Amino acid sequence: MEKRKIEIMDTTLRDGEQTSGVSFSISEKLTITQLLIEELKVDRVEIASARVSEGEYTSVKTIMDWANLHGYTNKIEVLSFVDHGVSVEWMANAGVKVQNLLTKGSLNHLIHQLKKTPEQHFSEIKDIIQLAQSHGISSNVYLEDWSNGMRNSPEYVYQYLDFLSTQPVKRILLPDTLGVLTPNETYKYISEIKSRYPSIHFDFHAHNDYDLANANILEAIRAGANGLHLTVNGMGERAGNASIASAVATINDFMPEVEININEEAIYTVSKLVETFSGIRIPSNKPIVGENVFTQTAGIHADGDSKNNLYFNDLLPERFGRRRTYALGKTSGKANIEKNLQELGLKLSGEDLKKVTQRVIELGDMKETVTKEDLPYIISDVLNSTLTIDKVVIESYVLTHSKGLRPSATISVRIDGELFEENAQGDGQFDAFMKALAKVYAKKQLSLPKLIDYAVRIAPGSNSDALCETIITWETSNKKFITRGLDSDQTVCAIKSTQKMLNII
Repeated sequence: MEKRKIEIMDTTLRDGEQTSGVSFSISEKLTITQLLIEELKVDRVEIASARVSEGEYTSVKTIMDWANLHGYTNKIEVLSFVDHGVSVEWMANAGVKVQNLLTKGSLNHLIHQLKKTPEQHFSEIKDIIQLAQSHGISSNVYLEDWSNGMRNSPEYVYQYLDFLSTQPVKRILLPDTLGVLTPNETYKYISEIKSRYPSIHFDFHAHNDYDLANANILEAIRAGANGLHLTVNGMGERAGNASIASAVATINDFMPEVEININEEAIYTVSKLVETFSGIRIPSNKPIVGENVFTQTAGIHADGDSKNNLYFNDLLPERFGRRRTYALGKTSGKANIEKNLQELGLKLSGEDLKKVTQRVIELGDMKETVTKEDLPYIISDVLNSTLTIDKVVIESYVLTHSKGLRPSATISVRIDGELFEENAQGDGQFDAFMKALAKVYAKKQLSLPKLIDYAVRIAPGSNSDALCETIITWETSNKKFITRGLDSDQTVCAIKSTQKMLNII
């Protein structure tokens, strides 16, 4: 059976830009449009509202120049208004060839906002459509507040649709403007409309105020809708619009009877670009595009993935230009560690793997996750630490750093079972710690090696809460040697490195 084609119109640059605090530059709008059409393969792009600003006019003209050059003229659409032809003149000057005319889809909006009769409104709409035609601009028509219109004034909606069915309109756009529809209502209203006007193309435009946008989209398609309006990352007014990533994945996996053009592999790339341009962060748990949605954290899940992909579903990350990762933390098991070691090209013996796993779990208790890039440092720290027996243990310490006061340290050190306490001030916390330590060793009539180099590094690709490694080079009268400390706190790293030195000497 031939599949039913569903058009996808992306409105990130128009409705998505209505997200509070978002304003795309001219070059950003052009770049996003190019990616949406050429990489993501959307059918149409709504790029702006007419008459908004001089900058918006320049954006639209720039995009239309590009679209004309590449044969995409009819894929670019602009929101327009019933304003005695001002929007039409604006679009004509910018080179726009498709308008999405905003009109009233509920009697409540018509009476209280426009204070007009249906006949007056319809007459003005007819004039706008004819004027647009004379400029070579085709018309789609939005029925603003259509969902409440169907709930509270269906006779007006049908009166209006009867009128539009006589006009040269390419598509009628049905928005759930306030995001109030339930899935049952979406199916009911669109089914009724399609049965009454089977030859008219209807688009459904969902908002996500009740987090029902994606469910409503599925019901709209089941009811016979011909097109959908979506945005990248679900951007839009208030709680946003239906997310293109979620909608595409759901349609492809659960609606085999319909067909959409979207290239799934480009979804993540476009999503990250829009995140950067908009400044609106993608929640880490957002389906398809969130940072953590293809990350297995529990060790049992990583183990299951190695045994016939027991914890996979159809949302394979490769579909969306991504890959599965395995988090390292307190819930990690050996399987998580092994998956990450494989990516690094490393292999450990069973005993060493057990030690590294235990160390990752301990570190996970102190911080949320350990990165894959941290693993070589952890391996070095854990396996090297078994080479020395801790005769010297730094039991506890208090480090202070205050504005206007010298840093200080109070430490407790156990040497061969004997406990010593000292305090000192220094030029920094670690300097104060070393001076207090020198006092302890003076009591034992011992001296400390000279610190001749001190380096701190984090793993490449890590961030500010990453594990860091402190590498200290020491010098005695007859040799130089290096010790390393590993922790998420830089000063603690240095103290751990120092304790290793104390045991070596």
